Amino acid sequence: MSALAEAMVDLGAIADNVRAIASVTDTDLMAVVKADGFGHGAVQVARAALGAGARWLGVTSAAEALALRDAGVTAPTLSWLHRPDDDFSGLVTAGVDVGVSTTTHLHSVVDAAHLLGVPAMVQVKADTGLSRNGAAGDDWPELVGWARKYEREGAIRVRGVWSHLIDADLPGAPELHRQVAAFEEALRVARTAGLDPDLVHLANSAAALAAPRTRFDLCRIGIALYGVDPFGARGPGEFGLRAAMTLRTSVVNVKRVPAGTSVSYGPEHVTAAPTTLALLPLGYADGLPRATGGRAEVWLGGRRCPIVGRVAMDQCVVDAGDLPVAIGDPVVVFGPAEGDQSPPTVVEWARWAGTNPHEILTGIGPRVARDHLHERARTS
Repeated sequence: MSALAEAMVDLGAIADNVRAIASVTDTDLMAVVKADGFGHGAVQVARAALGAGARWLGVTSAAEALALRDAGVTAPTLSWLHRPDDDFSGLVTAGVDVGVSTTTHLHSVVDAAHLLGVPAMVQVKADTGLSRNGAAGDDWPELVGWARKYEREGAIRVRGVWSHLIDADLPGAPELHRQVAAFEEALRVARTAGLDPDLVHLANSAAALAAPRTRFDLCRIGIALYGVDPFGARGPGEFGLRAAMTLRTSVVNVKRVPAGTSVSYGPEHVTAAPTTLALLPLGYADGLPRATGGRAEVWLGGRRCPIVGRVAMDQCVVDAGDLPVAIGDPVVVFGPAEGDQSPPTVVEWARWAGTNPHEILTGIGPRVARDHLHERARTS
């Protein structure tokens, strides 16, 4: 039985984006494939990115890291968000680097290393102003001090020192310069404590593309990997990124209705003139934000048509006007422009929903089938 909608993932675009970013940064790249590769498929994206030259993979959790290993992906991987009482044995055994932000986490990682009798690979994170994870203030010297002690004892190897930026997508923002200075000071403290990391990294997608001072040894590429310009360009921008996902479906019902017809719940929309309504089998359970009703558009019949009325859990209604729409006609919800087609972009959907493209992409639900184009077996 076929799915009611599918997300076409162009792995060739993923590879092209890696190469485009690498040409700008001239550093090693970490392909961030957390949240199932931003909804694109972590294993498939990882293989495409590694095949195009990325050296590292980044994930949030142990489960994500070990899923890559189970799929045969052996590339260097950093996992950076964990409970302090997690069993880190799986990560240590799999050779996954553990991001550490507190001494509590560090002690737990060392316990796992002692149990296994092998050193754990660790990357310590400094909080340079984002106030999320990472050690700040007096916690940082304490963390790197303990890390150096454990390293001398052979329990761990501190492979990296890193942090995360607040607003690198705002070129020239003063906070960026303050964070770089704070990071450089954190790095000085770590080295004074005796740490000698192989990897120093700070840059996310936006910083990698536009803030050379942030690049250091490695750039972590998230949203740009998937073809979204982190600076908000609606189409192909100066960096040559290509959107990797096309979300598409088909019309499952068509009605010709008179003026004054109410549409969906509420109703919040009543037709002003005779028109054709097309029903799409996609709703907020599939990733179309409810807030986009009456704002968003789709590509149908060679033009953009508005979604009218409330988006429901499983479906939404499109006003096709006088287009000769039929059941089964293809619909592109968002995707890259191709030829004379100009469907909405994921950036536009994010604007209609009052959010960012990351939330739209990661919100595409499990009922939407993924179809990976240009996939080749690879276990890098």
